[in-house]
Amino acid sequence: MSAKTPSKTYRRAVLGTCSGVHMVHDGFSNALYILLPMWQTEFALSLTQVGTLKSLYSGTMALLQVPAGLLAERWGERALLGIGTVIAGLAYMTLGMVEGHAALLATLLVAGAGAAVQHPLSSSVVSRTYDRGTRRAALGIYNFSGDVGKIAISLAVTVIIGSLGWRWATTSAGILGVAAGIITFLVLRRLGAGAPPDKDRVGLAATARSGRKDLETGWGITNWFGFSVLSAIGIIDSAGRTGFLTFLPFLLIAKGEGVETVGVALALVYGGGAAGKFLCGFLSQRLGIILTVILTEMITGFGILVLLVLPLNEAMVLLPLIGLGLNGTSSVLYGTVSEFVTEEHQARGFGLFYTLSMAGSAVAPVLLGLLSDVSGIMVTLSAVAVLVLTAIPLCALLVRPLSQLEHPHG
Repeated sequence: MSAKTPSKTYRRAVLGTCSGVHMVHDGFSNALYILLPMWQTEFALSLTQVGTLKSLYSGTMALLQVPAGLLAERWGERALLGIGTVIAGLAYMTLGMVEGHAALLATLLVAGAGAAVQHPLSSSVVSRTYDRGTRRAALGIYNFSGDVGKIAISLAVTVIIGSLGWRWATTSAGILGVAAGIITFLVLRRLGAGAPPDKDRVGLAATARSGRKDLETGWGITNWFGFSVLSAIGIIDSAGRTGFLTFLPFLLIAKGEGVETVGVALALVYGGGAAGKFLCGFLSQRLGIILTVILTEMITGFGILVLLVLPLNEAMVLLPLIGLGLNGTSSVLYGTVSEFVTEEHQARGFGLFYTLSMAGSAVAPVLLGLLSDVSGIMVTLSAVAVLVLTAIPLCALLVRPLSQLEHPHG
């Protein structure tokens, strides 16, 4: 097997491994939305304090995305993926023993640090395994796998909470994480994927010795304007998605939903999101990236506004459609990142994009928590809907950069 032309079996094995660890990490992240109402009740937290829990987790992930990408160029993705996943798993096991807001904050900080490696490094491994002609489809499958994890782990956590309580649920999830980290490392090592890239290390050392500071060499971004606009849309999309999912359980509880069954409602959102990942892949090919993003953001924004006035049963029916728009946008954005980044700097390019987009996830829950304590859930989710819709005008700024990708010499 040539390094330049990996076999189909090899590519599928790498994609399957990265998709598996993606399922676990996305399941961990989204299980928090089920746990937050539990913690609010048990530890008598305000909605602002609830927001700080999610913000600290997301903020830690955001801050460590770029360092993870840079370290991967020296140590390789597989070692960091394995170690980070084990750390996240151990933190989840520890959640089963915490008492109080401070202990939750400290444990979620560690969990966020462990989870930070997954998105940029798995995306990098998949991106470098596939050529440009098949890369977008491979990344689409990889992104879809995260939604499968959200559904499966959310439902599993809900079932365990209903029978044994939330502490057993987090402990069980943590054991899964530790096992996933070890398996991911061993499989990638056997495949020879995610190893330290010697060639990249030499190039980086030469750049450091020469003292060059130009941004393209440092980050591998081929079009900074296009990458910046894509990141700005990513920030808005991420903030809107995190804000909606953080406070949706509290809206449903206010409508009469039981706190123990909120996981089912979230699974409906994730199911719609999974369908959105597939559907938006086809739509982006037929309608183009820009029109697809406009469509998904309109579905999300207006869907949230309609959700606010619906009774509980009708609201539950609408959740999959909102999920379709909510996650459909991200699949289109993630599939486009690699096209603005050179081949040898995919890890740091993805790390930078995920850092910027997750900044929205880090800030939104705290600000929206403050707004909720002052004005209530209805006003908060209305603000989320308006925020999501602000991404639409930015889409016009992507026309020229995307045209340059298709016609680089035009």
